[in-house]
Amino acid sequence: MRAAADILAPAFFALILTVLAHPLRRWLNRWMPSWASSAVCIATVYLGIVLLALALVVSAARFAALLPEYTDEFHKRVDDAVAWLSDAGVDQKQIDAVASSFDLGQLGGFIADLLGELLGLVSNLFFIFALVLFMTVDGSSFPRQLERARGYKPAIVDSIDDFAHGTRRYLGVSTVFGLIVAVLDSIALALLGVPLPLLWGLLAFITNYIPNIGFIIGLIPPAILALLEGGPSLMLAVIAVYCVLNVVIQSVIQPKVVGDAVGLSTTLSFFSLVFWTWVIGPLGALLAIPLTLFTKAVLVDADPTTRWVRPLISNKDEPEDSPA
Repeated sequence: MRAAADILAPAFFALILTVLAHPLRRWLNRWMPSWASSAVCIATVYLGIVLLALALVVSAARFAALLPEYTDEFHKRVDDAVAWLSDAGVDQKQIDAVASSFDLGQLGGFIADLLGELLGLVSNLFFIFALVLFMTVDGSSFPRQLERARGYKPAIVDSIDDFAHGTRRYLGVSTVFGLIVAVLDSIALALLGVPLPLLWGLLAFITNYIPNIGFIIGLIPPAILALLEGGPSLMLAVIAVYCVLNVVIQSVIQPKVVGDAVGLSTTLSFFSLVFWTWVIGPLGALLAIPLTLFTKAVLVDADPTTRWVRPLISNKDEPEDSPA
């Protein structure tokens, strides 16, 4: 899977988008022909992908364009840090090495690369668009084929249904919490006087889909701008606001709600983030929970002999299976 990450990651991303759009398709089928509902779903998914790509590109571009305006402030902060280290008795050679390692251009490049990693999920737009097109077209007949398969392998079909419902619940919960965090962060940053608060609120919304640690990625750009704009006090204020809002909401409340909604423990949610990022790269961070739900559906839920694992990986009580 790791060797085929460049194929697997966009393929699974397209699958998740198709699963997410399927309820819209079922509703549209009541009012229009199947081909028309397929066209509407495809257009909706395409629009979502394009808007996401534009949001990430704008975030990286605006941040990279804003940093040069703070060149003087950046050098001043570095000089202050050097003076503080000197007063603390640090060796001059070590101070010079630390000072030479700070460069505003490198810092901007680092942030751009960081945001670019998120952009990797839409880097192969043609491939994703083609997969979404084919999956959506096949989706018109797939439910009927799935019902036919239920007569032969009911456990597998039920587990696939659970995966689809669980994925939609997870994305729904993450979207709601992401909107809450984005609004609160934007208001707080505007009140503190940090430049581009709406942009960083948008970034906070996008990174909210990364379990547990997404807020850290969303915190880095506004924290750096706060340091350059108002000094360490403003940076610490931004960090404090994010810790109060984002840590509590995204790292405490949201994982618990997600775990209750999809049947995954908080520990497993965090481990899935680490594991899938290692397997398929940055996109694995965004798809960690859906990938884990799919693995659980195939390896645990579909096999009655492995269902004893479910209570060990879930946050909620599982109904006891009747003895065979």
